[in-house]
Amino acid sequence: MYPPPSRLFLPTLVESHTPVTVVQLHKTDGTVGPLEHTAGSVTVDRSQAVRRTANVTILDTSFIPRTPTAQLAIYGSRLRIQRGIRYGDGHVELVPVFWGRVDAVEGDPDIGPVDIKASGLEAVVADDKFVEAYSTRGGVTAVTAITGLIQAAIPGAVIVAFATDQVIGVRTWDAEGDRWAAVQECATAIGAECYADADGVFVIAELPDMLTAPISWQVDAGDRGALVSATRGYSRDGIYNWVTARGENTEEDTPPVSAYAADEDPTSPTYVYGAFGRVPTFYSSATLTTTTLAQAAANKLLRDSLKPNATADLSSVPNPCLEPGDILRVTYGSGDRDLLQVESFSLDLVGGDFTVQCIGGREDA
Repeated sequence: MYPPPSRLFLPTLVESHTPVTVVQLHKTDGTVGPLEHTAGSVTVDRSQAVRRTANVTILDTSFIPRTPTAQLAIYGSRLRIQRGIRYGDGHVELVPVFWGRVDAVEGDPDIGPVDIKASGLEAVVADDKFVEAYSTRGGVTAVTAITGLIQAAIPGAVIVAFATDQVIGVRTWDAEGDRWAAVQECATAIGAECYADADGVFVIAELPDMLTAPISWQVDAGDRGALVSATRGYSRDGIYNWVTARGENTEEDTPPVSAYAADEDPTSPTYVYGAFGRVPTFYSSATLTTTTLAQAAANKLLRDSLKPNATADLSSVPNPCLEPGDILRVTYGSGDRDLLQVESFSLDLVGGDFTVQCIGGREDA
């Protein structure tokens, strides 16, 4: 969860308050201007290559580029969105919810409205496909490789690593290959994922473990609770309970390695030796040159696969601090409690419903 600006912020969300949204356009010529918006949303989805996308509707038709000079000012521009609270005494607290590239500006040039679409910075990296074969150097760690891949597309990009870094095998990608997929392959080798956060910082981190991670937000039913409604469900679609990760690197002439991870918890509904049955999947990468790396990749992919078997959709008061991977403790009207992990949500910029899709739920005694 993004750190709340003060200790009052989260408690105030469930009380009567005035929400505030600030939208800014950062043009390539260095100018920054506020956008008076009438509608919009920010969608955050961990399952997508580009984690954050935004749509903003404005009335000012001057933002529609009509000349080459105006187009140059828009192409490559960045959109910043912040959401927060105006307190009774007038002071405002904001948290970032989006920083990304403007992809499209469209609207009626005479009367508007004008729709602006934007994508997180992962899109910039993904669009910069390899124009020639690209190779990591020998003895390079995963974080160093990821930093090189990202900064080749976005010079000066900030990369922050929370995962344990390790040396990975030399990997060569062909021309026309997907640079962002290469980033994720290097992250997987150390059991992590990479994404751009709400500030535009690239983060390398493991998905928090529900068994050990702290509770990010308490979501309760009732008059003073954040929970409006909820649905729960279970599905085996796309679930694997056994992952085998293999690596063989001919460039370094290292012997093949492999490791597996399986759901071997007898109390789990996806227990590999239980009624669910064994459902394996396989992964291979030249970056995996040791059993330790292969095991980290297998563990990461198993966590990703098992999470969706339990799902929950929560309608709650909007919380702009939420991030995918956050652990929620949900108390229903019946008094039953669940621990859920945030997978995706959409934040309306002018009000409206706030629905959070969660995965990997388990009962909280």
